[in-house]
Amino acid sequence: IPTQQAAAAIGQSLLMNAYERSFSRHGITVGQMLLTRDDFSDRRRYTNISNTLIALLRYGVVPIINENDTVAVEEIKVGDNDMLSAFTTLLARADLLVILSDIDGLYTADPKKEPDAKLVDVVEEITDELRAFAGGKGGELGTGGMDTKLAAAEVVIGSGEMMVIANSSIQMPITRLLKGERIGTLFLPRKKGRKLPGRKRWIAYSPRMKGAVRVDRGAYEALVRKGASLLASGIISVEGKFDFGDTIRCLDEKGREFARGLTNYSSEEIKKIMGHKTSEIELILGYRYYDEVIHRDNLVILKPLP
Repeated sequence: IPTQQAAAAIGQSLLMNAYERSFSRHGITVGQMLLTRDDFSDRRRYTNISNTLIALLRYGVVPIINENDTVAVEEIKVGDNDMLSAFTTLLARADLLVILSDIDGLYTADPKKEPDAKLVDVVEEITDELRAFAGGKGGELGTGGMDTKLAAAEVVIGSGEMMVIANSSIQMPITRLLKGERIGTLFLPRKKGRKLPGRKRWIAYSPRMKGAVRVDRGAYEALVRKGASLLASGIISVEGKFDFGDTIRCLDEKGREFARGLTNYSSEEIKKIMGHKTSEIELILGYRYYDEVIHRDNLVILKPLP
């Protein structure tokens, strides 16, 4: 790993020099931002980076963003440029993410193996069928396969933005997209006209989930249909170990994830109070800091389950 990180340090310098020469011909200044997964997981760092990125754009500077391979180890790596670009889209509060690849878009099968494979023009919902189309292997030009691009699309469209996968080898793909030409695969936002606020984007798509709680049908209906907070009485089990303020997943009775939120109680505390009324929390724990395990202002519904 140290040898690879040393190579990354050298490569970043060469890469930035190449970008500077290319953009300077057009009178454009570039700036470098190197990120790790921890930068997206920590709320304060996330906000500071977002403000820096938006300031660069306001001053007409083109940010060159990459993972900080000189310090990133497996525990803090984002993992691939598809997910890095998705998180950057949230940081920049951008309306559109364009991923240029070595393939025209999402196909119904591998077009290199199946001549009858058809390009999917528009995606309104990422289904299990689409995930099956995506397979699991990366293209020749990178480590990110179509499955990681779908994972990136989940983040982007779940936040209320659009994403396009297009082929980098076609002539002027970005210009053609901005002119309205239909190329590649367009992913439409899940909640049309409704964009997640910045804080809820961070809650929903922070790369590091600490654990989960499983809730009964009544709690599920209250959260999804009525916009309620999650109370201890609706929790039936706890998974993993987490503390106050951590981001956790909310699962239905079958173990399917439908929401994420910031917890007001630790996993150990929830194990003691789950299934009990709010009025009983102080009797059980000896204190009651909050009425809710997750307040609705700190809860994001990813999507209703069938």
